[in-house]
Amino acid sequence: MNDDAVRIVFQPQFASPDDVFTGAEALARWDHPEHGSLAGDSLVAIAQAGGITRRLARHIARAALEIAARWPDTLRLSLNVTAMDLFDRTFGEDLLAMLAESGFPPDRLTLEITEQALVADLDRSAERLRVLAGHGIQIALDDFGAGFCNFRYLKVLPLDALKLDRSMIEGVAGDARDLAVLRGIVAMAKALDIAVIAEGVETVQQRDVVKAEGCAVWQGYLGGKPMSASRLLTLVGS
Repeated sequence: MNDDAVRIVFQPQFASPDDVFTGAEALARWDHPEHGSLAGDSLVAIAQAGGITRRLARHIARAALEIAARWPDTLRLSLNVTAMDLFDRTFGEDLLAMLAESGFPPDRLTLEITEQALVADLDRSAERLRVLAGHGIQIALDDFGAGFCNFRYLKVLPLDALKLDRSMIEGVAGDARDLAVLRGIVAMAKALDIAVIAEGVETVQQRDVVKAEGCAVWQGYLGGKPMSASRLLTLVGS
């Protein structure tokens, strides 16, 4: 893998209730010589097949932190954490070292953890995440509602936020059952003192609903598709 072939892009996130640009999720795009432009699960699958998952994850984190270190101090950065990351016993130490090298404050970093990354060993994952949380890093459970959620996650993990899967947002503006489910999740999260982030917001109607129902942050194509770091900064003050 040529590190120069992996681009870091950012999808903006907006805070309720005023739609203030509050940060971004870092995402990778790999311009692969054989498979073309890869992102998401396709990128991870190719990296796993090539045995470079750890190297790729470290490159993405380091590059994103170096970029975010130049942002205004009002902006947060979100990084995705894979099962391989949590399985790696040096992941936490490496991440803290990269934070120190970049100068990016730990309390402006959110790690987004998927259910898939937790199923192998929840207790060990929770222990390692608690260490990172002790340094001020926030923890979000990503893709909430996409699969079978083990509610033990909510008891064991040091969670600051639930990030709703886009499938939980699609029908909230027109389907009473979808809206009821959203309200139930927000009420549960509020009782646990956990914020709710709505992902996949594509229409004004969806945005208005998730804001009205108490979601703290939203992101999606309505606010912007994944973009370059320079383009992202044009949103500051907009």
